[in-house]
Amino acid sequence: MQCAFQSIRGAVVAAAAGAFVLATPAHAQRFSRDYQSYEPAVEDLPYSGQFTFARLSFVTGPGGFYYRGMPAWAHGYPDAEFHLLQIMDLLSTVKPRLDHSKVVQMDDPELFKYPVAYMAEADFWVLGDKEVTELRKYLLKGGFIIFDDFRDPGRFGGTGWEGFQETMKRILPQGTIVDLSPKDPIFHSFYEITSFGPEMLPRGYDDGAPVLRGIYQDNDPTKRLMVMINFNTDISDFWEFSGQGRYAVTQSNQGYKLGVNYLVYALSH
Repeated sequence: MQCAFQSIRGAVVAAAAGAFVLATPAHAQRFSRDYQSYEPAVEDLPYSGQFTFARLSFVTGPGGFYYRGMPAWAHGYPDAEFHLLQIMDLLSTVKPRLDHSKVVQMDDPELFKYPVAYMAEADFWVLGDKEVTELRKYLLKGGFIIFDDFRDPGRFGGTGWEGFQETMKRILPQGTIVDLSPKDPIFHSFYEITSFGPEMLPRGYDDGAPVLRGIYQDNDPTKRLMVMINFNTDISDFWEFSGQGRYAVTQSNQGYKLGVNYLVYALSH
């Protein structure tokens, strides 16, 4: 691990992101039904072999366009991944693609070219049988998915945990979702996440504490983690708004540390 990923664990990671300036509405303007729904422009990005952040798109259920009018899958796109990859580039020997990220549908064969995928607002997803089948294949063939940014009760019509769990049962009928602990390997793949207290897991706009869950291959915690679930939190919010004063630097740092750990774990397992 040391030769593959150069460790600069003592760095203040959010300081690097602080140089990015984005035109973003104030917090009070974020959640509104007054926006006109739209699909963001997505470039048809050809595969290059370089590590590229892949975001999963999906048909958005009712109410999922509440954030700036964007579909639920696009919440935070592309700022969140852009900032995280800048940090990943600075702190490791992984040299990710920085100019663009990939948006891919779950039934697109292109998905299998990307070892790590990210999904926002999974409680708004509407999946057909083909998407379910292809996502199952992706996970069983070695793919890793980060689910982020959903909570109970579901916001603006989201189905919350219950709806997410039902869909995951369609994808992995034999998969068991388990509560993770700070002892799980993913929390030690680059940075040391030694507790789930507020000093390690940043709290954003969600009430209560974040809940971190996952699914292991063959339900065996000695094998690889296939699914990482950030529930009752929006870790990507700390990437998206870093450097703008929305969150304390210490909180943004912790959000980045989680994101870096997730990517390093996925690329090394």
